[in-house]
Amino acid sequence: MARKKAAGSCEKAIREYFGGILDGTITSCAKMRQVAAIVLRDLDNDDPLYPYHYREEYAQKHVSFIERFCRLPSGKLGQPFELELFQRAILSVVFGFVDVEGKRQYREVLWIMGRKNGKTALASAIELDLLINDDEGAPEVYNVATAHDQAAKGFNNAWRMVLTSPALGRHVRKRVSDLYCDLNMGSIKALSANTNHLDGLDISGAIVDELAAMKNRDLYDLTIQGTSARRQPLVLEITTNGFVRNGIFDAQYEYATKWLDGQATGEKAERFIAFIFELDERDEWQEESAWIKANPGLGTIKSLEGLRQNVSKAKDDPTFLPTLLVKDFNLIENQSQAWLTWAEIHNDDTFDPSDGSFSYAVLGVDASDTTDLTAACLLMMRPNDERIYAMHMAWIPLRALEQAETEGRRGGRDGVPYDAWIARGLLRTSPTPIIDKRLVLDWVDEVREKCGIYAVACGYDPWHMRDVPTVEAYEGYFGADNFKKVIQGAQTLSMPMKELRALYKENRVVDNANPIAEWCRSNVAVRSDANGNIAPDKKNQDPRNRIDAWAAECDAFVVLKDMMDDFRSMIGG
Repeated sequence: MARKKAAGSCEKAIREYFGGILDGTITSCAKMRQVAAIVLRDLDNDDPLYPYHYREEYAQKHVSFIERFCRLPSGKLGQPFELELFQRAILSVVFGFVDVEGKRQYREVLWIMGRKNGKTALASAIELDLLINDDEGAPEVYNVATAHDQAAKGFNNAWRMVLTSPALGRHVRKRVSDLYCDLNMGSIKALSANTNHLDGLDISGAIVDELAAMKNRDLYDLTIQGTSARRQPLVLEITTNGFVRNGIFDAQYEYATKWLDGQATGEKAERFIAFIFELDERDEWQEESAWIKANPGLGTIKSLEGLRQNVSKAKDDPTFLPTLLVKDFNLIENQSQAWLTWAEIHNDDTFDPSDGSFSYAVLGVDASDTTDLTAACLLMMRPNDERIYAMHMAWIPLRALEQAETEGRRGGRDGVPYDAWIARGLLRTSPTPIIDKRLVLDWVDEVREKCGIYAVACGYDPWHMRDVPTVEAYEGYFGADNFKKVIQGAQTLSMPMKELRALYKENRVVDNANPIAEWCRSNVAVRSDANGNIAPDKKNQDPRNRIDAWAAECDAFVVLKDMMDDFRSMIGG
C-alpha cells in the first residue's frame, strides 16, 4: 500500500483527504463521509456573519510545529514526525477554524480509530504543541486516563520526543511529576482516577487516552469542567473502541452520531467535532479492501501484514475474534450495537391514507403492560408501487404521564415530548395502568371507517398478548389463521430485519416522518452471532430507549413478507 504523503498546504490536505472521501477515491466509513461533507461545507463558507472561518496560517502554525520539532518516540526513534495525509488534514481542521479574534472553534475532539494507527505518538506531539506553541500563559496540559500507567504512557512518549529534539530540549525539562517549559511556565502532567486533588484543575489542553476504558464518566467530567477558565482549551479524546459498555465512550459515540446527523444543538455542538474510523458492517472484517475504514494508517503506520495475520488468527480461533473486531475495527462485540443511520431512519416522503389508493393493510402489534408503549402499525402497498406505506399509533398509560408531571418532567418522560405527540394525535393515553390491547382494534376500525383500508392479517409478539379475552378478540377480528405470532429472536427476525433495512436505505418505507416511529427506530440495536444472524435489542440496553413502534412495524413486515403474493393479488398489483 503506497504511502499517502501529506500535501504542502494545510488547506490542500483538507481538500485532498476529505474530498477524496466524498468522491470515493479514499475508502471510508459512512461517518467519515458525513464529517467530510461538514468540513468541506464549512471550508467554503464565505458568509461574513458566520462566526468561524478557516485560516491557513493558524492550521499551518500547529502542523509545522509538529513536523519541524517533534520526533518519533518509538520504532524509528528520533526520526522527524512526518504527518500522514489523514493526520495533517484532521489537525488542519482542528486548528484552522477560528473566529475573528483567532480563537479556535473546536474545543472537544472525539477521534476513534483502530489500534496501532499512531494515536499515542500523535497525541504526544499535540500536547507538546499545546505546551509550547498555543500562545497560552502558563498552560497546563494533561494526559488523562483511568489508570496511572496509561496516563503515564503518553507523558513518557512526550519526554522521549523532548530528549530526541534539541530544539525542544532547550526549553522543556523533566521534574518530579511533570514536564516544565521555561518559555511560558507551562507543564505537562499525567492525570488518572487515583490522582490526588483532582478538583481545582486549570486545564488548557488534555489528551484523554483510551476513553473506551473508562467505566464511569467522573474523570471525563472533571477534565471538561477544568477547562472553563481557559481562552481556547482543547480536549482531544483519542481512542479505540472497548469492552466497557454504557460508559462515557458510548455516551460520546451516541452524541457524535447525533452531531453528524445534525440533531445536536447548542454550545457543545458548535465546539465539538468527531472523526470516527470504523467498519460499517460486521461482515467487512473479512474484506481486506474495507479494513482501511477503521485503520487510516494501514500500510504506512500500521502493518498490513500484521493485520492480515490477526484476521487469519481470528478465523482459526473464535475466542480471538471479539478482540479483533473491537480493537482493530471499532465494532461492538458481544453487545448490542446501533442498527440504523439517520438517513435510513428518516424519509421526507408523505402520503394521504384517505386518498382512495389504499385498500388493504397488514397490522403489527407490540403490546405492553405498564412500562413500555403499546404500539400498532398498519403496512400498506399500492398497485405498481414498490414502496411500503406505514401508519402508526401508540398508547401510554395516563398514570405514567401523571407520575412524570409530579416528578417535574411531564413532556420529557424518557427524554421525548410525549405531550406534543398526544396533541398531534400520534399518541393516545390509556385510562388504566395496564393497557387494554383491544384499543388497537378500535383504532383499526377508525382507519377503516375514515380511509377505507381493511386490515386483513396481524403479526404480534406473544409475550404480552396471552390473556384469553385479548387473543379471542383478535382471532375474532382477523380469524385464527391470520393472527400470527412473530417470535422475537434471530431465527425469525434476522432475514426480515436485513430486508427491512434495505428498504429503509432505499427510502421505500414511507411513514409521513412519524416522530414516534423515527425515535423508536433510532433506539433499535442489534446483537449478532458468529454466523451474522441478528436480533433486535434496545440501544445501550436502556429501558428508556423504547423500540415499540419499530417492533410493531417489524411484526407487520414479517407477516406482509410471508403473504406477499396473496397481498399483491388483493390490491391488484
